[in-house]
This record gives sequence, structure tokens and C-alpha cells, in this order.
Amino acid sequence: MQGYVFNIQRFSLHDGPGIRSTVFLKGCPLRCFWCHNPEGMKPKPEIRFSESRCILCGECVSACEQHAHSLLDGSHIYDRSQCIVCGECLENCPSGALELTGKMMTVEQVLEEVLRDQPFYTDSGGGVTISGGEPLLQRDFTFAILEACQQHNIHTAIETCAYARWQDLASLLPVTDLVIIDIKHLDSEKHKAVTGIPNQRILENARRLAQTNKPLILHTPVIPTVNDTENEIAAIADFVAELVTIRQQSQTHQPARISLALLPFHRLAADKYTGLGIDYRASQLTAPPKGKMLELIEIARRRGILVK
Repeated sequence: MQGYVFNIQRFSLHDGPGIRSTVFLKGCPLRCFWCHNPEGMKPKPEIRFSESRCILCGECVSACEQHAHSLLDGSHIYDRSQCIVCGECLENCPSGALELTGKMMTVEQVLEEVLRDQPFYTDSGGGVTISGGEPLLQRDFTFAILEACQQHNIHTAIETCAYARWQDLASLLPVTDLVIIDIKHLDSEKHKAVTGIPNQRILENARRLAQTNKPLILHTPVIPTVNDTENEIAAIADFVAELVTIRQQSQTHQPARISLALLPFHRLAADKYTGLGIDYRASQLTAPPKGKMLELIEIARRRGILVK
């Protein structure tokens, strides 16, 4: 079993409880213009070019049979339309200006990486989170990693946009201890305008998850011009309150926790967009002030839900 991975982030503190290793998989059905992981959008490996590291040595020009690289008037020109991501230029670049984003890994290779930190998971109540991109686009690979982690008594989580068939999402639940869903907006038209897809399937999958007894965290990135008003956050909080009610009504025993986490936008991904040749449409946005974030958190808490 193999899949495309673009990063394994160790000692992660924001993708579930405790100290975790987050496995980021390639490919995503959404196109959020502010995405903090643009290298996860496309399903296959890409080459990231850092102009500041380039020493204009010309080694990549000589190595590339597709003529994707050229030097012109003291500048390095990288024509992605000619690139087949064969890797020859990477192997010959002495300065690290060219980097491969994403690689094929086996379940065993991923497990070898995450098992290095197993003592930290045990001591902190942490574990392994599969994120992306979108892990459901590599459902079988995701299932195999989660299953292998559980066999080693490691807590498992998935972070998903939930834009998938319910049966695919449900198939991961037996090997998943925690589900994290991104909720960007409650208005379907605005959701489509900023992500490329409507949100009905996402919300319906969230409601179905609420009928299970899996712990559920709703992540909402707070993005200026997208969802940073009081009314927009209140609508999301009301939806979370609806999920809590659904769970309480569907469970005969102690219901597992459902909570909301509001995450402030940042521009730390700007260099990634440049390196991947993607237009960064969020370049003019600024992070919400701390005071505003506290106000939005308080508004959400008034709905009687757990908010972080």
C-alpha cells in the first residue's frame, strides 16, 4: 500500500490532543484561496523553486531534457508547462533552490517515521493525525496507516474537509479515534465562491458524524472578508450547537465531546505559493487581531458550546 505524502510534521500541537505526528497527504477537492498548505492541493508531486536560493549555476538547465529551465538576462526561468517532475534538476541543484514537494511512501515507511515519537504520544495523550490536502482522496492508504497505528496502540485522528461520499468517510471510523472537520462557512453560495465547491455535502456528513459517538472537533479558520463577522461566526457556532443536540438525542450512553476551534488566518504560506508558481490571492489580508479573536470566541461560547 502506497500513497503520496508531502510532509510528516513531528511534535505537532494543533492537530488533536497531546503531542502528535501529522501526516500530510497530497490532493484536495477544495481550492481555498487562503490555504496554508498549497503544496497539498494537487494529487501528485511538484517542484518548488526558491529564487532566493538560486545561484544561477545552470546545472538544472543542463540536466533537464524537457527544457523546463533556462537562464535569461541573469534570471532563472522555470517553465512548469514543460516539467514532467522527473527529478533530474533536483539531483543536480547544488544550492537547494529546487525541492520536491510530495513523494510516494509505503505504509511501512510512514509507520517507521511516526513510531520514533511513540513515547511522546504515550506521555502526552497524543498520537497520529492524517491531514492534507484531503486524506479521503487517498482513502485506502489513510485506512492502512490508521489501522497500523492502532495496532501499535497509538491514538488516531483524521483532519478532513468532509467533501466526500459518506460511505468513504464512514469506512475510516473503525480505525479513527477522533475526527476533525474544517467548517469554513454556513452559506453555501459564499462557501462555493471562496473554496470552489458548495457546502451541503460537508454539512450533511458533519450531521451524520454527530449521530456516531466519535469525538468531533470543528475547525474554522477565521479569514478576513470570508467569515470574520459576528454573524458568520455565530452561524457556525449555531451549527455546532445543532450537532451537539443531534448527538445527545442519538446516544443512550455518555456522548463523546463535540467542540469548535477558531483558528486565526496567517500569511506564513506566502513563500510556498511563490515557489509553486501559484497566485496568492490572500496576500493583502492580515491576521485578525487578538482582541477580535477573543470577541469571536466569546460570541461562539454564548451558544452553549465548547470553544477553543
